[in-house]
Amino acid sequence: MSQPNSKKQNLIKGDGLTYDDYASIDNGYRYELARGQLELMSPAPLVIHQLVSFEMHKRINRSCESEYIILYAPVDIILSPAEEVRQPNLILVHRDRMNIIKRRGIEGPPDLIVEILSPSTLKQDKIDKLKTYAHYNIPEYWIVDPISGILEQYTIDKDRYEMTNIFQGTDSVSSPNISYVSFTMEEIMDSIPNIQD
Repeated sequence: MSQPNSKKQNLIKGDGLTYDDYASIDNGYRYELARGQLELMSPAPLVIHQLVSFEMHKRINRSCESEYIILYAPVDIILSPAEEVRQPNLILVHRDRMNIIKRRGIEGPPDLIVEILSPSTLKQDKIDKLKTYAHYNIPEYWIVDPISGILEQYTIDKDRYEMTNIFQGTDSVSSPNISYVSFTMEEIMDSIPNIQD
């Protein structure tokens, strides 16, 4: 059995890594780059996570496609080539800002990031990424719980996020930054088939 490239093995454990280091790793695993350190991403999310992501993408695309590019994971958000690369579940970039969309990923802060919770990423999404996305001045961040069908909306206030709304059931999801958004979490959840354990 061949041994993995030792340089790549060292990169996994290193500090002060850059996008180029991150992009050079090809070992079958997925990572994010957080403050210059690689973070191994958890195994594939639960099926309900993927179904909620798909349904949200469909609805956002339906109402926002004329004004926004809507992307879904995996795609690199290169917030800092020196130390910060993330892979959110859904990303919106206004068509007026197409210049930040490059072949290798999105280079700069998108207009909206959506993270759909998994048990293994709960703390990361609700604490670490909340701080990171605020630090890079991403105007809006949604955290979606695919089990309860609740969407928490955060908007930037100076250099911090403030929770501005919680949407559930028949609440019409709206955004102070993206006027085209139009769906309810009930519509999303009602579209999810009953999945057996």
